[in-house]
Amino acid sequence: MFSGIIADIGTISRAEDRDGGLRLSVTTRALGIEDVQLGDSIAVNGVCLTVVKKEGNVFTVDVSRETLNCTIGLETQDGQVNLEKALRLADRLGGHLVSGHVDGVGEVVSFTDLDESWMLSVRAPQALAKYIAVKGSITINGVSLTVNEVNKTEFNVNLIPHTLLMTTLKELRAGTKVNLEIDLIARYVERMMQAERDGLK
Repeated sequence: MFSGIIADIGTISRAEDRDGGLRLSVTTRALGIEDVQLGDSIAVNGVCLTVVKKEGNVFTVDVSRETLNCTIGLETQDGQVNLEKALRLADRLGGHLVSGHVDGVGEVVSFTDLDESWMLSVRAPQALAKYIAVKGSITINGVSLTVNEVNKTEFNVNLIPHTLLMTTLKELRAGTKVNLEIDLIARYVERMMQAERDGLK
């Protein structure tokens, strides 16, 4: 599990084909991977990946073809990515509970400078739109954000300067694709309601 509070912006320093997927080497400046063990999870642009190797400030992960088909931003060598280590039980939950399992890819509609903040408008896949609620949580490229407005499949979030400084979201432009993860609670509420309709107890 993660919180959606980004700890560092890393760089994909190497991307090589591996059995239809990719093996990525990610260079980090400030993530602090001294305590990371092989088999631990790190969220890369919101995607939970398993560390298979580490050396100095570089860690290596394998990405399956299925994951590549469902996400964006993991295939570009020298591309920058948001990084977060998995939560420990004693950590503060500054954002919201994030699984690192991307639900779909959205598209930036607009990114507007409001002087003291920025408004990001994103179009979500139709299948995800019903889970996105005003004042609810959404994860964009691994960043925990609060939804300010919803209009059919489009939603708006407000980004403060600190968020832009600490994440790759400052690079977004209209037409950019982004990884989206809906709030975990929404999924379970829907499942409970469906189970009730199906007569499951």
